[in-house]
Amino acid sequence: MNELDMLLQGMTFDFFGTGKHKIEMETLLSSQNALLLDVRSRQEWESVQIRLENHISVLWIPIEDIPARCGEIPRDATVGLFCPAGVRSAIAYLYLRALGYEHVRIAPSSYDALTNLLLPGKLMKAIRERAAKSAGMQ
Repeated sequence: MNELDMLLQGMTFDFFGTGKHKIEMETLLSSQNALLLDVRSRQEWESVQIRLENHISVLWIPIEDIPARCGEIPRDATVGLFCPAGVRSAIAYLYLRALGYEHVRIAPSSYDALTNLLLPGKLMKAIRERAAKSAGMQ
């Protein structure tokens, strides 16, 4: 039995019912050593680039480039996968899990989930929390 077979066998009702494949944006942003992996196409990325410097690191790798560039994706980080419809995120999730990435999760699949983070109150909170974490690490 190969890795993909074993992975699919583990995707039971319990797995999906408990949301083990998902991560909320707030949870991702509060995680230590986390990354948002944007798997949208070049055309989508050129239209709307996601930059969350005051929140989290963002890496853009179009889904078709993941096989060639998966070495850029840290294995020890919590990786939230993003695309606007969720289909490519789900495919990338399964692919990376089959390669042994244990900490990948599917982030909410909407631009609203991201832009909601940029409301002034939430942005100010994120900036203060990041500054406090940085001060605590020094």
